[in-house]
Amino acid sequence: MRCPYCKHTENKVTDSRATDDDNSIRRRRECLACGRRFTTYEVIEDVPIMVIKSSGSYEMFDRSKLLNGLLRSCNKRNIPRETLENIVKNVEDAIRNRSQQEIKSSEIGDLVLKELKDIDEVAYVRFASVYRNFEDVQAFVAVLKDLRNHEESK
Repeated sequence: MRCPYCKHTENKVTDSRATDDDNSIRRRRECLACGRRFTTYEVIEDVPIMVIKSSGSYEMFDRSKLLNGLLRSCNKRNIPRETLENIVKNVEDAIRNRSQQEIKSSEIGDLVLKELKDIDEVAYVRFASVYRNFEDVQAFVAVLKDLRNHEESK
């Protein structure tokens, strides 16, 4: 780290603490040549998550797109926005904890459905109908049977 005053390269860290958002570390440093102090911020560089669409194309993971899909699925349902934001956070955390930077959109949908299943059945069916691209009534019936089995196993 180069001193912003004298450009000397050697310094010592006098204080370190996490920032308020916990996404970076604030460090106070003291230059060993001129003795002046300065602040640096150390930030973890996020590796972008690439989503493999059903068409085979790639796009970057977009948490706002996921949240918008959840908002549409939960329209006129009594589900607080905070709950939906927690679902998005849980899904993103699960994706980031994987060793791969690529994930299929179908896997993201499965993670969302797992979260929605215990929160609201109507929102679950709505999200599943779009995500799984239902083409007939039998697809709806299969999801409803799955929900019934889930409720009975609780």
